[in-house]
Formats: sequence, C-alpha cells, structure tokens
Amino acid sequence: MKLDNMKGLKRTHYCAQIPLETGTDVTVCGFADRVRDAGHIIFINLRDRTGIVQLTFNDETDREIFEKAKSVRGEYVLMAQGTVRPRDSVNEKLVTGAVEIAVSDLRILSVAQTPPFEISGSQNVNEELRLKYRYLDLRSARLQRNIIMRHEIVKAAREFFYDNGFIEIETPMLMRSTPEGARDYLVPSRIHAGSFYALPQSPQLYKQLLMVAGFDRYVQIARCFRDEDLRADRQPEFTQVDLEMSFTDVEGLVEIGEHFLAHVVKSVLGKDIPLPMPRMTYAEAMNSYGSDKPDIRFEMKIKNITENVRDIDFAVFSSAIEAGGSVRAIVAKNAAETYTRKEIDKLTEHAKGIGAKGLAYIRWTKEGANCSFKKFLSPEQFDKLLGEIGANEGDLVLIAADKDRIALPVLGALRNIIAARLGIIPEDKLAFAVITQMPFFEYDDETGKWIAMHHPFTMPMEECLDSLESDPASVRAQAFDFVVNGTELCSGSMRITDCALQQKMFELLGMTDEEIAAKFGFLVDAYKYGAPPHGGFGFGVDRLSMILCGADSLRDVTAFPKVQNASELMSACPSPVDPEQLAELSIALANSDAKSDAKCDANSDAKSDKEEQQ
Repeated sequence: MKLDNMKGLKRTHYCAQIPLETGTDVTVCGFADRVRDAGHIIFINLRDRTGIVQLTFNDETDREIFEKAKSVRGEYVLMAQGTVRPRDSVNEKLVTGAVEIAVSDLRILSVAQTPPFEISGSQNVNEELRLKYRYLDLRSARLQRNIIMRHEIVKAAREFFYDNGFIEIETPMLMRSTPEGARDYLVPSRIHAGSFYALPQSPQLYKQLLMVAGFDRYVQIARCFRDEDLRADRQPEFTQVDLEMSFTDVEGLVEIGEHFLAHVVKSVLGKDIPLPMPRMTYAEAMNSYGSDKPDIRFEMKIKNITENVRDIDFAVFSSAIEAGGSVRAIVAKNAAETYTRKEIDKLTEHAKGIGAKGLAYIRWTKEGANCSFKKFLSPEQFDKLLGEIGANEGDLVLIAADKDRIALPVLGALRNIIAARLGIIPEDKLAFAVITQMPFFEYDDETGKWIAMHHPFTMPMEECLDSLESDPASVRAQAFDFVVNGTELCSGSMRITDCALQQKMFELLGMTDEEIAAKFGFLVDAYKYGAPPHGGFGFGVDRLSMILCGADSLRDVTAFPKVQNASELMSACPSPVDPEQLAELSIALANSDAKSDAKCDANSDAKSDKEEQQ
C-alpha cells in the first residue's frame, strides 16, 4: 500500500477536544481504534491521547476517500479532515458521543500489523505480553490517563514550589557511594580504573550542602535508584519531589508539605483537602493501627486489653504479659457471618506467617458467642470482657498476645485484610495523615546493633539527647512521614548541623574515624564553615501518582517499568555486554562462562506482584 503524507493538512484539534458545534471544519490525527464497515457506510473510531471521535464515510463521501476508508484496519495511523455534524445515535460514554466527523479527506500515514492484543481491552491481557509490547499497552486509555495525570502532578508540584520561593537545582547522577539504607547501583569508571560512581538513592548530601551554600529553599524533581527487592509499590528507579529548607523546624516542613499535597490534589482531581492534616505520633499510630503508615479511612482501632485479661488463667495471655508484652485486640463489626471458623483459621495462618504465635478469637453469631479460650473464663468474666472490648452480636474479635513489636503489626495487617474483605474501605476517599516523632534507632537482630531508622543526619528530639547512649530505644527523632490510605508518601526530618553531635551520632552507629572521613568527610568539613538549621523531605511521585490515579501498582503509572526481578521485558535489560567494553572498564567477570539472562518468567513475576497487592 502506498502511504500518504501530511502535505496540505495540519491538525486543528485533538479527537476529544473537537468543538461540539456542528458545521465546524476540523482536522484530527490518531490511531484507528475500531473499524465498522456496513457496506454503504463506514465508521472509524479515531483515538489519540485525549480520547475518541467517530469518523463517518457514506454515499456522500468522495469515492476515492471511501475506498481508502475500506482499507483501514485497527491501529493504522490516520489523518482526517471533515465537518462536525450530529450523530444519528448518541454514545453517552464518549465526550464526543453526540457528534461525528463527516470526512472529506483521509490520509493513511502508517499501516499496522494485527497487534498481539486488543488495545482497548488490554487490561485483561497476560502481564508478560503487555510488558513485552509496552509501547502498545501505553496506547490504552487507562495508561494514557495515568501517565498524563502523573505529568499534571509534576507540573502542579513545580508551580507550587516556584510560587513559594524554592529554587530548582539539579544534583549529580554520578556520585560517591554512601550508606543510605539500600544497595547502590554502581557505575564503573573507565578513566579511574577500579573505582566506581554510585547512582543516587536520593540527593541527600548534596541538598544539605546547598543549605550550607546559602540556597535556603531548594527543590528538584529527582531521579533516584535503589538496588532492592521489588514489590507492587517499589521500583529500582523512581522519582521524588525533593526539597530542603533552612531556618525552619518540623512544623514548618510539615506545613509546606501539607499545602503542597492540597495544591496537587486540587489541581489534578479538583478536590479540597482539609488542613491541617491529622497528626499522630509514631507511638500513637502503632498502638491504634499497628502500622506507621495507617489507613485511617475506616475505624477498627487496636485495643489494649492487657488489664482486662490480666486475671484470666489463660497461659497464652499470662505468659505474654509476664514476658513484658501485652494483649491486643481488634473488633471487626458485623464480620461474624463473613468469617467462619475455616476463614478464621486462614487468618491465623497468615498471622503466624508474619510473626505471631497464634490468634485467640471471639465470634458472636445469632447462635451465641463462640470463644477460643472460653473454658478459661467464668460466665461473669466472659460477659464482662465482651462489654469491655465493646463487642456485640455479629462481631468478630481477634486477639494477639506477644511483644508489642509483634502483636501490633500483626493486628495492623489483619485489620487491613478484614476491612478489604468486608468492603468497608471507601475507595474514593483520600485520608492523609502526618506521623511524627519517629524512633531514631531500630535494633538489628542480625548484627545485634542499633542502627539509624532513617539516616545518620537526622536530628534527635532535644529532650532525648541525654538518652542517646543509655536508652537508645527511647530516642525519638525530629522526623515525620506523610501517609495516605495506608501508603507512605514521604519521609522527612530536621538535620544535625552541630559538628560535635554529628560526630557522636556516627560513633554511636559504630563508624570509625576512618569510615566517617571516607564516606562523609566532605559534609563534616562543610559544617565547620557554618550551617543554618535546616531540614527537608522527598515525596514519591510514583506512589502519589498511583494513589491519585486509583492504580494498583507502580507499573500502572510508570511508562516503562521493571518486573519483580528488576528486568525490563520490552528491551530485555539488563543484558550482557561485549568483553571489549568490560576490558575498557578494567572489569573481569567472576565466571567468564556465565551469561546474564535479562529475560524472566514474567508469569510468575506477575503472579507474585498480584499476590503482593492482595
């Protein structure tokens, strides 16, 4: 087939943005989404990034143009000129469903083979196939909407921070490898044989140095890289709205953050977010929701029933209390009919899989209250316990007895699972919250040492400075997280600017003077020349986009995503490189006969991702 060119035509409108007034002449371009040939009349649904418009060819159409339309197949690239007129049958699902274009000139700019899947129905296509032909999958209305909304989010972010006095500054992509909580992606240097750059996990050190340099409000749409295991809300390369501010405190940072989110949601979704956002300490979040990123769209808070069961002669409870733990419960309203004994056993197995020794339960149906530990209670004790817990007929009570670091996260996870099963989570609601006073240290069971929960530049709360060595578990940080609907969007903190305190923190984290000098010497030296009080944070653009788009995975808001084993199916990367390239970089493979295979079993990857989401 001889292809046409665009000579003499110029697009005047996008498909879904044609004027709805009839009689207007327009020129549109796009892909043939659907072709319907009724013999004497042909309809072509033309699709571009804005949507669909119907092209019509009939007895009044020039015969050459009509015959050309008969040759069109799905995904052909077309350009059409014609006049807007009313449709005989209105399609209320389309923005342009009341009108059509009576075509007077049609150009076939490119032909297409039959795609491996139907573009408009690509949501139900095998995951491996969709990712292999990602450029076709990206033509779907769902992904086009998501990618465009992501663009709108970044645009709104820039507008907000520009309007609030922030300066956008780029920081290096090739930097020194520094410990930031995950493995670095390393880049070998050809010029400096045996030495490596690292791709930034975040611009952390550079943005702190920008505060020392006097740029008191920095922002960047920053690309970041972490070599860690993937899941539904994690990719090896990601984008964050990264910022740092001088002459502020935690409340000042939080205020900027919540106004930024309000601006983005209003700009993109047209919704207002009540400000200030709810705030709760890390301890409050864990005690009430069993998570430091709680989903507060529904109730079902965790109850501490330790004192209510202290006198009950039930070894599971008493042994946990004696070991310094507690007894916690959640009451799932109207869940007793949904959760049979078999279903409760499944929940128990899930709880064991994430650290619990087991679960106790009370299931109160019309036949009565069935309790897994009822034989250890008198009727009076049982009735009293039901009243104190706040359980009623129709409710399910799940109880975990253990150390708080086990019992709380277990019930927090079950709380989310049960709420999803009961359908009590409002899907169209955005429930933001700010979690403050994060723990400074966390205990590493493998090494038997206390490590920084965030990074070693985080400022402890002033009242905790005397406890840094004597009671590290009690030390809280001037750090915070923004969360929405059970997803962490951002972590931030005030930074240490006192050289002596920073040195002490490095030492408490087990770093030698040599390690400090090698990894952070340039930052420590900079602080000797005067550093204003400063802090900052980074919002995950990918996660924020996922939430605002209502997507299930970061893949749905990332143009060319990686799968679970960090490979990219379309281009088959990572891939082996020529031995000559390795030789230039002074690199020898440990096993020269081994070949890296970038392809993966995407079916199992997709299945694993879906299990992660569920």
